[in-house]
This record gives sequence, structure tokens and C-alpha cells, in this order.
Amino acid sequence: MNKFALINRIFMRVVVQRVSSASVTVDNRKTAEIGQGLLILLGIEEADDSTDVEWLVKKISQLRIFNDPDGVMNLPVTEVNGEAIVVSQFTLHASTKKGNRPSYIRAARPETAVPLYETFVKSMEDAIGRPVGTGVFGAHMDVSLVNDGPVTILMDSRNKDF
Repeated sequence: MNKFALINRIFMRVVVQRVSSASVTVDNRKTAEIGQGLLILLGIEEADDSTDVEWLVKKISQLRIFNDPDGVMNLPVTEVNGEAIVVSQFTLHASTKKGNRPSYIRAARPETAVPLYETFVKSMEDAIGRPVGTGVFGAHMDVSLVNDGPVTILMDSRNKDF
């Protein structure tokens, strides 16, 4: 990949929300439901690969955003016996630069996105030591959550200082 292409690349993008509860429903059927934990909205770009997955999973699973006994955000999801849901969300790669209709040209096509999404979910399960709930890739989903805090963290695998 040339230097110009790298500069214009967004990379894998996530929104991590600390929740006291969350669920995903598809066609009136609940596909995932959790109590305390993380709701992770995952946007995958065409140029993403397993290194993006590895970095984000490690970072997310170790984020110290849960309160310790003193009320300080000092604990990761694993130390509060928290759960997780991962929802694929191509709209995280929306470009609103021109006009009023977002463009999703940077979002990965299913043949790229699905394997990376599945790898992300499996890697997150390994990192937190428990099953991870999901939506249904490409489906219209109703996502419900109670954002605890609120705590919402934006991250992408290119801008590690973001």
C-alpha cells in the first residue's frame, strides 16, 4: 500500500459502550442479551486485516472503564465478570464530506467483512473468557442498551492515540 493510500485509510473502527444491559433483536427474535459489560459496534473497512482485529481486541478487553470499589474507572471487563455483544455496523465508515446523503464506499464488502467480523468475535471471546453475543451480519437490527455512565469510547486501529 502506498503512503498516500495509507494516509487516507480509516481502518477498523469501533464504538465501545459500557452498559448495565444491552440486547440485539432481529425479526422479533432476540439474538443476544447481556447484563453489565460492553456493547461494541464494529465497522470494518475493505483494507482491514487480522492485525487490526488483534490490536482492537487486546485494547478493548483491557480498557479500564469499570469502577473499582472506590468508584474509580480502573477495572477491565474481565475483572467485573462482564459480558459483551459485538454488532457489525458499516455506517461507522460513513463519509459526509459531500452532500447530505452519507457514502459508505469505505465499508468492507461482505466477503471481506464477514470473516474479519467472525475473527473479531472469536478473539473477543478468547480475550474475555466467555461467549460473546452478536447480531446478524447484514440484517436490520434493533439494538437496545442502557449506557452506564454514560461511558462511550471511540477507537480505530490506525489512530492509536484517538
